[in-house]
Amino acid sequence: MFETAMQSGRVPVYCRRARCALAVALSLCLNSYAQDFPVKPIRIIAGSGAGGGVDTISRIVGQKLTDKWGQQVMVDNRAGAGGAVGSEMVAKAPADGYTLLAISISYAVIPSSHRNLGYDPVRALTPITVLVIAPNVLVVHPSLPVHSVKELLAFAKARPGEIYYASSGNGSPAHLAVELMKLMTKVDFVHVPYKGTAPGITDLLAGRLSLTFASEISVIPYVKTGRLRALAVGGSKRSATQPDLPTVAQSGVPGFDVDVWYAAFAPAATPRPTIMQLNEEIGRILRLPEMKERLVGLGLELVGNTPDQATAYINAEIAKWAKVVKSADIRAD
Repeated sequence: MFETAMQSGRVPVYCRRARCALAVALSLCLNSYAQDFPVKPIRIIAGSGAGGGVDTISRIVGQKLTDKWGQQVMVDNRAGAGGAVGSEMVAKAPADGYTLLAISISYAVIPSSHRNLGYDPVRALTPITVLVIAPNVLVVHPSLPVHSVKELLAFAKARPGEIYYASSGNGSPAHLAVELMKLMTKVDFVHVPYKGTAPGITDLLAGRLSLTFASEISVIPYVKTGRLRALAVGGSKRSATQPDLPTVAQSGVPGFDVDVWYAAFAPAATPRPTIMQLNEEIGRILRLPEMKERLVGLGLELVGNTPDQATAYINAEIAKWAKVVKSADIRAD
């Protein structure tokens, strides 16, 4: 009778009931798993040094997660190799949601700028959400006699190999931004990589370097006190908090567009219910009125998209920056 029913395309009632029971049991199991998370401290590996934008947003969100769940969320800064050091740690961590990665746009460069990785950065990690987009500000030391992007380019063109810029490492946002500018303008700047944003800004403040691109969080306080001079923002539109600053594209480099994003990742095999719980909670935090006020006040554009949306966006960024990496021969290892 069973074979006859199967051959006729009709599934017996008892089979349908068994299948429904299995689905319900699986759903209850997954819900139970999600409800049990978290039961111990969570570690966010920040793929940059202390004091930068990734570090700042990680600590802000981490504190809110601690308050919500009653489990400590710790931020562990692991700068180096354009974010590859931190991302490898998370890629090889247990896929249980207790070790996460917070990293900037530099993640999009890792697949094309590293030759000898011990892991596949695309397959070994899965996006939880894009957290925010941070305006990327081009700043110079006040001793540099320039007040616009056009003046900077003319000044540097007359002094090839003499204008030094800081970045937080090969493949970092500042490195990408200046290399893209070099490709588009044929003006030479000399790269000086640091392990993190803060050390490079320290040397820029001391006048040992001429310029850098950095998040508003990192440099606008120094601009307000006159210790640095802001020339433009690198993204596709002007900053909401610095509306008088033109974009680089508006300042003589049409088509220039470097939006710096920060995103959260987990090991790829992390259970989907855990990914969704993290996504929903982080999204809720970003939407809190006090958080929106605080983050927008820091010049950040809130995103908080779904894991699927984040994956699509980041994959597009990986493809975009692979072309720049190849043209500029950016190698982080």
